[in-house]
Amino acid sequence: MKALSPRRIWILAAVVVLAAGLFYLRERLQEKALHDIPYGFNKFSLSDPLPRCGRWKDHMPSYREPTAYRLYIEARKLWRSKQAWELTREENARILKDVSTAADMGDWGARALMAHFYLNGLGGLDTNNVLDPVPEKAIEIERLAVKAGQPWGFYDLGVAYEHGYGGLPQDSDLAWAYYLRAAELGSPEAQMALASAYAKTRRLEDEEKMQLCAFKQGHGPAAYELAMMAEVKGRHAEALMLRQEGVKFGSQRCASSLRLLFDEGTWAASTKKDAKAVLTALGVHLDLERSQRYEAISDALKINPDLKLSRLDFVVPLPPAKLPRWTGVMGAVEPESTAPPTY
Repeated sequence: MKALSPRRIWILAAVVVLAAGLFYLRERLQEKALHDIPYGFNKFSLSDPLPRCGRWKDHMPSYREPTAYRLYIEARKLWRSKQAWELTREENARILKDVSTAADMGDWGARALMAHFYLNGLGGLDTNNVLDPVPEKAIEIERLAVKAGQPWGFYDLGVAYEHGYGGLPQDSDLAWAYYLRAAELGSPEAQMALASAYAKTRRLEDEEKMQLCAFKQGHGPAAYELAMMAEVKGRHAEALMLRQEGVKFGSQRCASSLRLLFDEGTWAASTKKDAKAVLTALGVHLDLERSQRYEAISDALKINPDLKLSRLDFVVPLPPAKLPRWTGVMGAVEPESTAPPTY
């Protein structure tokens, strides 16, 4: 076999080096692309002005197909009817089938729930598991939501970038760029994330403004945080009202706080020595019956945080109103609408 000439060896080496260089360059460009903030997004900065206060419902489809919605909502009710470990394999299989069908029919609530199932699995026990986590499929659904301009998709992708799963790199700058866009579009969860970031730099007024954005959209955690802030400032009557509103929004923490108030005369975040001052400021007294009603509501919300208790004031009104006859937690639940379904 004829030996290669030095010139050919040099050319071959040069080709190998060039190929390796091009491969490295491609890998670097692909890696850089993974971390580039998308066109039209802004990098989040704690020194920037407060973003606009969006409403998430303004960015969801105006029409919701009734058959798909009913299939989704009944499956969701079953999913929320028990603790996760209490659901049977047959029940979980039905939930997965119906939510998947509704998602395929185009219902965005069903698609969001399918993303949740793909991220967390459904079942979790040997006796009831029907789906193992597949984070990559959750990301696919969230990307579809982002393409459609839906706030929840931007927020969920932000979470994925923050923690680095589903094939996405862990990237704080990208995560917060997505949170910022989601907050501008009205995601309450994203607005609360920004509020928390502002709090860490003592932009307390901006923290409160972001929390108010979420609160005005019926976000229970925002009601709880605003109540805590009001309490710290000694505005106990405002804290009481905010907690009552939070219960209406489905906040289990607000319900638990009100149970403590009427049982022990203190908030969850207060010490015993504050009890008398809180009760005096509110003009209320210990009330075992009220406490027991809030406890029942709190227990119900632990199982089903989807509950919206718009009729709470007819079941557990704030003092000085007298308590009406107790009809159970469902007496406080918002009646189902007969109007066409919306988001």
